[in-house]
Amino acid sequence: MATLRDIKRRINGVKNTQQITKAMKMVAAAKLRRAQENIINARPYSRKIFDILAHLISDDELEQNPFFSQKKPNTVLLVVVTADRGLCGAFNTNIIRESERLIKEEFLPNNIKVKLFTVGKKSTDYFKKRNYDVLNSLPGIFTGIKYEHAVLISEKIISEYLNGSYEKVFIIYNEFKSIIQQKIVNEQFLPIPVSEILSGESNTQRPNYIFEPNQKFILEYLLPKHLKAQIWRVLLESNASELGARMTAMDNATTNATEMIRSLQLTYNKERQAAITKEILEIVSGANALKAG
Repeated sequence: MATLRDIKRRINGVKNTQQITKAMKMVAAAKLRRAQENIINARPYSRKIFDILAHLISDDELEQNPFFSQKKPNTVLLVVVTADRGLCGAFNTNIIRESERLIKEEFLPNNIKVKLFTVGKKSTDYFKKRNYDVLNSLPGIFTGIKYEHAVLISEKIISEYLNGSYEKVFIIYNEFKSIIQQKIVNEQFLPIPVSEILSGESNTQRPNYIFEPNQKFILEYLLPKHLKAQIWRVLLESNASELGARMTAMDNATTNATEMIRSLQLTYNKERQAAITKEILEIVSGANALKAG
């Protein structure tokens, strides 16, 4: 049975941990506000540039342009976006689990070779230790996420895609919904899905634009910008989701620490009461023995 000193030491240890989790929750909350603002600013630009592409694309481009032409893949690239750190609940675990499910249930049974591009330290460490084909990795970017990171990732993906290293690119990440809700999203990055382009075009009336210098030139100019904007949006979504998950996890940890302190305090009080009662009994017994003597 634990002594009073042991119980007191545990209470102090839990209190110290509670202070840390409370501080981490406050830091995550402060960063989350800015991350939400970045997403709000990035989403309209990402949607608008996609709508413009829907107006620019022609039937010939859908068949001939490598960014749009659909063909049966022999090799795919799976971009896995996780955090650089833990202490954010099941944020990283859910992404890694879903990535492995896709590889084992969707790609390998169809004889499709899978290469990985891991973004974030957690996914990089996990897949490299398990001998997956990690073609590229970019850990440690979420401590100071910048648009240059999105440019670097998109340029690597586009270069290898055009060189024929793989025929399709998928991105799996956490989309930010709210502080307590993140949604795992698996979307096709390349080639750009034709169904989304056609649906976007059919839902909006095509304006009678005059293109200068020409429609094809503008399309080729906007395509890289669109792809970089999509990667930037994904990084922002994942970053905000991580902060929301960490804030929720630290809040739960702080609440659990409070409950544990209360339980330990009750145990301490019971043990202390029992010790005092035992001492009183010993004193009374000694006094009675002296009287009897």
